Amino acid sequence: MIIVRVMGGLGNQLQQYALYRKLEHIGRDARIDTSWFDNQAFQASVSAGRELEMERLVPPDYKKADEQEIRAVLGRLWEEPASAAQKIKYRLLPASKPFFEETEMYHDAVWDRDNCYLAGYWAADKYYADIMDILRREITFPRCDDDEVRRRNEDVIRQMQETVSVSVHIRRGDYLDEHNRALFGGICTERYYDGAFAYLRERYPQAEFFFFSDDPAYVREHYRGARCHVIDWNRGRNSLYDMMLMSRCRHHICANSTFSFWGARLNPDAGKVMIRPSVHKNTQRCIPEQMKELWKGWTLITPQGGIV
Repeated sequence: MIIVRVMGGLGNQLQQYALYRKLEHIGRDARIDTSWFDNQAFQASVSAGRELEMERLVPPDYKKADEQEIRAVLGRLWEEPASAAQKIKYRLLPASKPFFEETEMYHDAVWDRDNCYLAGYWAADKYYADIMDILRREITFPRCDDDEVRRRNEDVIRQMQETVSVSVHIRRGDYLDEHNRALFGGICTERYYDGAFAYLRERYPQAEFFFFSDDPAYVREHYRGARCHVIDWNRGRNSLYDMMLMSRCRHHICANSTFSFWGARLNPDAGKVMIRPSVHKNTQRCIPEQMKELWKGWTLITPQGGIV
């Protein structure tokens, strides 16, 4: 059995679900562990509170690991420390360690593991690009209960369908916190967005840009014009509808955020342009050949606005 831990925000949850479905697709006995969301200490350590939103989008019959199954794989629950005997065993026999934690952008080793607990975010498209059609059928958005919000979303979807629509994600909010700024800041710069706009305008002069941000006031101040539209009404429990609206655009400019990666991924149009930053975090180094292999079909733009 292979157990995939689900944690983080909606975009990360969908990536972990996608890895789980890929493991099932290749015939592995896979489970999902959602207990991270029940651990108050971990929730308190996250600057932006997280809920298990994934369950609103994916089929309810996915296989969830129970405590007995987790203990059968790990010898403990994931949040419990390993015993002294386990630590000695893992030090002497590293291959016997049942806990596999993501440390690189991509790990081929996940496909060969068995009786293993996988912890990571699994962002690279290469993990599940070949089952994206399956994921698009499975990942669906529930009907919005708020009539006014639903009407506004339906209106803007029609506008997106009638134009050369481009979703633009600008994430500020928690990325401006001191710790997050050191890790994620300085990547999606104004020059990054200028480079992305220039790339798309060269190909689609009539492009209309639909902005999604946790700081709409900043967007309105910096991006003005008849072809700039700010979507600012999907808040709180309705915030997932921003991802739905992104997926209805024809092309995409993503932030270094898995939320907008999924907005682009869920668009089924084979001719779409998907732009993302050349790195996700400041701890990463862009190796062009590697990134183009892991993110096939994506256009990579540097913080300086250049195309990789």
